[in-house]
Amino acid sequence: MKNVLIIGSGLGGLSTAMRLASKGFKVEILEKTAKAGGRLNKIEKDGFTFDVGPSFFSMSYEFEEFANECNIKLPFEYVELDPLYTVNFSGSTRKFYLYKDIDKLSAQFADIEPDFKDKFERYLKKAGELFHDTVNVVIKQNFDSIPAYLAALVQVNPIHLPVLIKSFWQQACQYFSSSEARQIVSLVAFFLGRTPFDTNAVYTLLSYTEFKHNGYYNVKGGMYKIVEGLVAELEKAGVTFKYNTEITNFTEKNGKLSSVIDQNGKHYTADIFVVNADAAWFRSKILGRKKYSPEKMAKMNWTMGYLTFYLGIDTKLPQVEHHNYFLGNNYETYAKNVMHDPNTLEKPYYYVNVVSKHNTDCAPEGKEALFFVCPVPNLIFKDQWNDRDKIVDSIIDDFSNRIGKDIKPLIISRTVLTPIEWQNEYNLYKGAGLGLSHSMMQIGALRPANFDEKYKNTFYVGASTIPGAGLPMAIISSKLTAERVEKYNNK
Repeated sequence: MKNVLIIGSGLGGLSTAMRLASKGFKVEILEKTAKAGGRLNKIEKDGFTFDVGPSFFSMSYEFEEFANECNIKLPFEYVELDPLYTVNFSGSTRKFYLYKDIDKLSAQFADIEPDFKDKFERYLKKAGELFHDTVNVVIKQNFDSIPAYLAALVQVNPIHLPVLIKSFWQQACQYFSSSEARQIVSLVAFFLGRTPFDTNAVYTLLSYTEFKHNGYYNVKGGMYKIVEGLVAELEKAGVTFKYNTEITNFTEKNGKLSSVIDQNGKHYTADIFVVNADAAWFRSKILGRKKYSPEKMAKMNWTMGYLTFYLGIDTKLPQVEHHNYFLGNNYETYAKNVMHDPNTLEKPYYYVNVVSKHNTDCAPEGKEALFFVCPVPNLIFKDQWNDRDKIVDSIIDDFSNRIGKDIKPLIISRTVLTPIEWQNEYNLYKGAGLGLSHSMMQIGALRPANFDEKYKNTFYVGASTIPGAGLPMAIISSKLTAERVEKYNNK
């Protein structure tokens, strides 16, 4: 069986390694940083533990199927969220709980959208049809060419064609009249790294995955337990890891990649290479492909940046739930301008995860670990972040006002990551938090392929290749990539 070298240990790389190791491949993983996980990582500081990136996941069945296919027991425990999260509006003490129970959810809209239940069920019915009619066509199969992809799209029910010319926001407005309902329903578009105003209405299918299909899940002990569990299983399977190893160059021979070279000039050889670094970034920065030149990279459609910060505070916050969204009064203006206008940060939309709410080991007794995420322009639009502390302070002040408790004097641990850190730490182009966006010209076979255009022994897995961003998508991506590797190996 051939040797496989995987560059990067994000969830895509780890799950690909597990799939290949279970098939008998000898696998080695190279990782730029000091520990595995990529953006699915943790910060341990001042006695607190924080999730670095993802803080919950959906499509749990993809993880279960992955474990079954690899003949392992899923190496972490998860619990379903209900409510999924809460939504708070500026200037109001009202808190909306996003329950999966449609009756409980609808009761909260009785005074602002009296027929919410009927509207929401019709909205979810359409979202479910979009999901079931597209998931196996666009998301869960490999395409060898763009014509093959287009031929597959023709199989999709033509009743969905009108959706293709609408935005997520326009689709939400078709069903709901109140601004609160529209904003709450469209929030999930941000999970794709763009806004409801520049995300296609096809992705309203995410609402179906939220409320009907599978829901959201927390990992017991924090999200990094996924990584720790997989690393343990991989080590049992004989997979080796080499950390603090950044790939900076390569050699080729006879139409194949023959080695990759690290920052110290050391060469690593293999029969097969799998790249879990960003698929577009690697082609541009390492392989120097013309199609991914700096000029062409700049013209691609990238996701927004993220300003994330991690606070350890010397108090408990019983008035705050585990997962929370705080919206300003300028949702539409803010969302439309967030990629271009740094001034929109004055009245932010942001997410707060109280990771210690149900994971007591993540904070010392009597204290809380808080994880804030605020969507911001990536480095294409805002390349200087010397105002980061001013922005963070404004968000902390807003949060304190909303919850009725000033947490600023109670902060005993503070870590801030701007798009600059996200770019430098995780090789994300211009700090785009989720890589390439999911615009209609960048989905399916129109994304960077998971097989290399030049080197027949080189493949890709992760957010900027197929099928896209998100933890379950990384699991699916690993399956598609492993299929490519096996097919190549069997030639």
